[in-house]
Amino acid sequence: MLEYLPQHIRDGLDAARKSELKRKSRLRVRVGGTELPVLRLWEGGLALDADQMPQLRGLVDLYDGARHVCHCLIVLSTVENGELICEFKRATPASETAALDFWKDENAPVGYLPRH
Repeated sequence: MLEYLPQHIRDGLDAARKSELKRKSRLRVRVGGTELPVLRLWEGGLALDADQMPQLRGLVDLYDGARHVCHCLIVLSTVENGELICEFKRATPASETAALDFWKDENAPVGYLPRH
C-alpha cells in the first residue's frame, strides 16, 4: 500500500514513526560521550536510528532513564529501513558493587562483638 504513495510522503511517515519510537522509549545507549535513544530492544539485540549512528561495534552501556542496566558487546550492525540493527554477543547486567573474588559462607557471622 505504501509503495503507491509519493516518496516524500513515505519519508514523512518513516520520520514520524521514528520520532514516536524515540519519544516513547526510556532506553538509551551510551557510546563514549554520546547517548542514543533505543528504538527497539529484544533478547539478542537492539535497534537505533541509522541517521544518528551509521555503524556501531564494540562495548556500549545500556541505560533505562538514569539507571545503568547492562554492558552490551555489539558484534554486528546492519542498516534496515532506516534503523541500525545491532546484535550483541553478550549483555552483562550492571552491578553497583564489585564482584567478589572469594567464596562467601552463608553461615558466616554478620559481625563480631568486642572483647571486654
